[in-house]
Amino acid sequence: MKVGTDGVLLGAWAGGMSSCGSILDIGTGSGVVALMLAQRYEGARIVGIEINEDACEQACENFESSPWRESLWAKHCSLQDFACVCEDVYDLIVSNPPFFKDSLKNPNENRSLARHADTLPHSVLLELAAQLLHPEGLFCVILPSDLIDEFLGLALVQGLYECRRMDVHPASHTPPKRTMLALSKKKSASPARERLIIETDGRHCYSEDYQKLTKAFYLDK
Repeated sequence: MKVGTDGVLLGAWAGGMSSCGSILDIGTGSGVVALMLAQRYEGARIVGIEINEDACEQACENFESSPWRESLWAKHCSLQDFACVCEDVYDLIVSNPPFFKDSLKNPNENRSLARHADTLPHSVLLELAAQLLHPEGLFCVILPSDLIDEFLGLALVQGLYECRRMDVHPASHTPPKRTMLALSKKKSASPARERLIIETDGRHCYSEDYQKLTKAFYLDK
């Protein structure tokens, strides 16, 4: 599976705590978000779950070849099955979840699984994330910006509250295309709001803020 901008953004932004002992990556794909978090939170126990067998095998290979192999585990299972047997709670849960609903599916089954919400509706994702989240923990996601209000409404049902948000704009003159959310079991009087512009002055001319957020994870700086 390809490494996408959504995953890079989530891996660089999620969390924000000074320390973190346990992390769950829901829909780990090739494992890029889990690997970025392993780099940021050295020593944390990180589990990546993935419903697609080929992607899970790729994540296993990537984890094994990384400097953090002792801290990373990939499991081939659905979130629903994982939650049924898991007895742990996690300080940080992250997900770049499927978001297409009632739309024409890609003929590529693997890509369709990754992008369509049929196998993991957002209501179920939020219910099980709340179940697996430590009382002091954070659940971080990245979604299309036009789905955020609906997602937050579903989150409230599960007792999860917005505590931090970043709206991601492809360019300075465009509306946000993606939004990253950090949800907590504690209400925040004034959730932190941030804005990130990816490109300035044309294609591949990345903003200083984007470079600052992601520079620790690119070999070519």
